[in-house]
Amino acid sequence: MPSAKSSGKGKVGGKVKGEDTKSTSRSTRAGLQFPVSRIHRMLRKSNISKRIGSGAPVYLAAVLEYLSAEILELAGNAARDNKKRRINPRHLQLAIRNDEELSKLLGDVIISEGGVVPYINPALLPAKSKKQSLDSQEV
Repeated sequence: MPSAKSSGKGKVGGKVKGEDTKSTSRSTRAGLQFPVSRIHRMLRKSNISKRIGSGAPVYLAAVLEYLSAEILELAGNAARDNKKRRINPRHLQLAIRNDEELSKLLGDVIISEGGVVPYINPALLPAKSKKQSLDSQEV
């Protein structure tokens, strides 16, 4: 006859009442900062498909987090180059347009207040005279 504590179906398992039963978010489980549950909800409401797998919002959140971190790092470097502590749209524009892959990805995007990337065609620059170039080589 089984004892009063066990149900007679093998090992006793389950949660103990004294343990911490706080739930962890899917973002925390995936090690991300972007909200996995919110992205899942938006995918379901966007009528992309009738069914959305459980891994799709995690993957999408990871991609979005990586892209935003990459852009913010480059924009922070551009801000530091201009001796600023705050990132503004100009720094975002310089960061995106100076990076080949981001420029290709965001080629059709217009950033408000971003300005243009400075470029002067070499044909428009004043030509060096041969005497100046020879004097610089003699030293």
